[in-house]
Amino acid sequence: MNKTDVDLIIIGAGTAGLTAAQYGARANLSVLVLEQMASGGQALLIDVLENYPGITKGKNGYEFSEDLHNQAKDFGATFQMEQVQSIEKEGDVFAVKLSNGQVCRSLALILATGAKHRTLDVPGEATFSGKGVSYCATCDGPFFRNKKIFVVGGGDAACDEAQYLANLTKQVIIVHRREKFRAQKALAERVMKNPNIDARFNTVIQEIKGASKTPAGKVTSVVLADTSSGKVSEESADAVFVCTGMLPQTALVTGDFRAKTDEAGYIVTDERMATSVPGLFAAGDVRTTPFRQVITAASDGAVAAHCAAAYIDELKGTAYR
Repeated sequence: MNKTDVDLIIIGAGTAGLTAAQYGARANLSVLVLEQMASGGQALLIDVLENYPGITKGKNGYEFSEDLHNQAKDFGATFQMEQVQSIEKEGDVFAVKLSNGQVCRSLALILATGAKHRTLDVPGEATFSGKGVSYCATCDGPFFRNKKIFVVGGGDAACDEAQYLANLTKQVIIVHRREKFRAQKALAERVMKNPNIDARFNTVIQEIKGASKTPAGKVTSVVLADTSSGKVSEESADAVFVCTGMLPQTALVTGDFRAKTDEAGYIVTDERMATSVPGLFAAGDVRTTPFRQVITAASDGAVAAHCAAAYIDELKGTAYR
């Protein structure tokens, strides 16, 4: 067996990666977490985390992420802020090349790089992100109970989000740039029949406006454009939920070093979070899963670390037989 720097390398320090780091370190593994930005991932964008079991009074995403980071560090995990350039496998050992030229080696690897929301790339979207612009109805919908909500998208996710939000308010407007939904027929029909949802086809949001000069800041209106006639109008709004898809961050394992992915590009794993590459595990939003939430990411991370530890024990045992 080739020499390694650590037992386990985790790429990504979102909720899944940080949980995996804690569980890996508690299993007496030497753990290195690589993250090119700050620890926390998408959780950093959460204003109030109110649906995580045990956190009854809510906590903002920064505090939650900081707690996860410190827990993992206290158990012995080490962190390095550096971008990963490539991954190779040399026999049973993973070689992870960093942007500074350093190469780190481990017996097992957990990919927890997450997925990014597709954005509208319109004025006001970034300004009001977390202040009325959201990408997760189950996360933020309850903050806009009985408010006027716009949903953008025409696939299964957008229709599901609109249905969920329609249980919270009677004013849900779903806008889609095409003339009909791309969602499954049954799901699309339920949306069309829902009295709390107004479907606007051949329509796009050109701009999101709001009271950005106030300390809190909030969405107040949207600028809509009819893709058929070109007509532009402005309409009041309290929130905009963007449901135009996700982009799994899988570039590290889609080249020569390839792991099996589904049609949408997410990494396929089994219940142990193991991928098609022995020793490579995936956790969180980067993998195929029916539900993407902070709590499911944490669960994935714990399972991935536990199973990675078992894989490493077996590998070490084989090497010394």
